[in-house]
Amino acid sequence: MKKKFNVGLVQMSLSSDIDGNINKAVNMVENAAHNGANVILLPELYNSQYFCQKEDIESFNLAETIPGRSTEIFTAVAKRTNTVIIVPVFEKRGEGLYHNSLVVINNDGEIVGIYRKMHIPDDPAFYEKFYFAPGDLGFKVFDTEYGKLGTLICWDQWFPEGARITSLMGAIALFYPTAIGWHPHEKEEYGKQQSEAWMTVQRGHAIANGVYVCVCNRTGLEKTVETQAGIEFWGSSFIADPQGVIIAEAPADKETVLIGEIDIDHLEEIRRNWPFLRDRRIDAYGDISKLYVD
Repeated sequence: MKKKFNVGLVQMSLSSDIDGNINKAVNMVENAAHNGANVILLPELYNSQYFCQKEDIESFNLAETIPGRSTEIFTAVAKRTNTVIIVPVFEKRGEGLYHNSLVVINNDGEIVGIYRKMHIPDDPAFYEKFYFAPGDLGFKVFDTEYGKLGTLICWDQWFPEGARITSLMGAIALFYPTAIGWHPHEKEEYGKQQSEAWMTVQRGHAIANGVYVCVCNRTGLEKTVETQAGIEFWGSSFIADPQGVIIAEAPADKETVLIGEIDIDHLEEIRRNWPFLRDRRIDAYGDISKLYVD
């Protein structure tokens, strides 16, 4: 395991041009590698606009298999750039069965494994339950050239249980590819509270578990339904250290390749001074497996 390495977050705006999105992602990944990134994260469902704004069976045509087009492209890029790349995909697992997934590709171009999104939302313009079966692989940590990396996806970011379990499996950093934004009519009244809550809960995961948290969002307005206002994705991709300090943050409204450093010695120092894992009372947590304690 490397004592220090750099993470690159690829914050993109997405169009309806799938080929164009993929080419842009490749170029931005190569740019991240050129600027020193060792582990590179793409945003959730990186190659298309956020189609979950409506329930439409035609959108299933966007799905791909694993291995498939995205893995073929990015295994070659990973090997060429000597980087670990985390690639989110709309996975077609079988006929009529789909997941919101990601693939971790090691720096030698080999696929390390797959994570399937565990928590699936169903909100206005975020109709993911129509498209995605919940993940059945559990929470995952992947052994890579740069140590054990934990992965979760978007809606997972609100659940401390997922962050905790992934951290307990030895993750030194949690990676969250994300597609989150405002309904435009809500931005003025609720925008600041919503985006701050999103960042705060994930900084809390970093603090409570003594890990780095790396969050990659998309940016820009996407309107896939003419009769709806669309979603204005709020960008603001960031990296937080194990004290919750934001060590790198992208703007809200621009495409960005964001670079930040992971320092294992710093992680160890924080855990020695804040020994939260040592003081956990696992004998008293049985009720956490219940939906609600009546």
